[in-house]
Amino acid sequence: MPTTYNFNPGPATLPRSVLSEVKKNFLNWNNSGCSIVEISHRSHDFIEYTFKVEKNLRYLLDIPNNYCVLFSHGGARGQFSAIPINLSKKSLKPCYINSGYWSLCAAEESKKYCKPSILDVRKMTKDKKIYIQPTVLWEIPANSSYLHYCPNETIEGIEIFENPIFYKTVIIGDFSSTILSRKIDIKKYGMIYACAQKNIGPTGITVIIIRKDLLTQINKKTPSILNYQVLAQSQSMFNTPNVFSWYVSGLVFQWMKDLGGIEIIEKKNKEKAKILYQYLSTTDFYKNFILPVNQSRMNITFYLPSHELTSIFLQKAEKNGLVGLKGHSMVGGIRASIYNAMPVKGILLLVDFMKNFEKKFG
Repeated sequence: MPTTYNFNPGPATLPRSVLSEVKKNFLNWNNSGCSIVEISHRSHDFIEYTFKVEKNLRYLLDIPNNYCVLFSHGGARGQFSAIPINLSKKSLKPCYINSGYWSLCAAEESKKYCKPSILDVRKMTKDKKIYIQPTVLWEIPANSSYLHYCPNETIEGIEIFENPIFYKTVIIGDFSSTILSRKIDIKKYGMIYACAQKNIGPTGITVIIIRKDLLTQINKKTPSILNYQVLAQSQSMFNTPNVFSWYVSGLVFQWMKDLGGIEIIEKKNKEKAKILYQYLSTTDFYKNFILPVNQSRMNITFYLPSHELTSIFLQKAEKNGLVGLKGHSMVGGIRASIYNAMPVKGILLLVDFMKNFEKKFG
């Protein structure tokens, strides 16, 4: 087990066995005599490898045959532009759900290419606990070209667990910090996408899962590098992809498959989140401001009584091998990102540290 536990929100911790495999094969991938970062993306061996990567991802997420799996550049932010360019229609306005920082970023970026309606679904209780309005109450315009939302806001630590119910609208989800952490009913979506650096692999590649009929509706003026139809026709190799990130992502998919798949992963994630949230519910020294129904399993946020104590907490945590706990600069505080590769032991050590810190400074 590692002596350091990485709670960074992304680039995030990767499975140790995957890192060991990368190290072992880095200089000589697949007995080619070349490093994986030197391999041609057009080589027979690598193309065969990408087929296996897609096959495993389809297995893990139970992706239907009428959906394409694409691997793209640009991270999730690239998709903030690509989606409205590809799929917005002059006669219809897309609807963007604002549940936090990243969903609002997507909405603001879309304004460069279309005129979205933006629906704020964040609410607050009398004791200042934040929650998300139930999806059945979302007032989605009937003529929306698509609905965009983000099921997990990494900065605020907010997660939407409800399945979308808006069947008359194409639903698009930014699953960057949700994908592979729990079951997803792909059939409810026109498209989902996710940057790699949470539960997939290293930064530099983005997974797009899109229903094939949408590929016939692409705006012809979409730049080729962002065009979903072009990506599908070129098997995600319109230009040179990030071979290394694609390779490592494939190792992560295989690791998850070997563990038993999404069902096992989701069970472990529930267990890890429960340990930390249960402790937070017993103390007034650390405060979480999200109502339990929307508490994120991937990004657990909490606050100490003062900025001074927060700084001391972070310094001492790092000395104890607990790194990457600083909250986003937008909101401050502490954020523990506990993605798939974070072992239960890391959570237990964090809770022990928090208890000891409270005894000393509380």
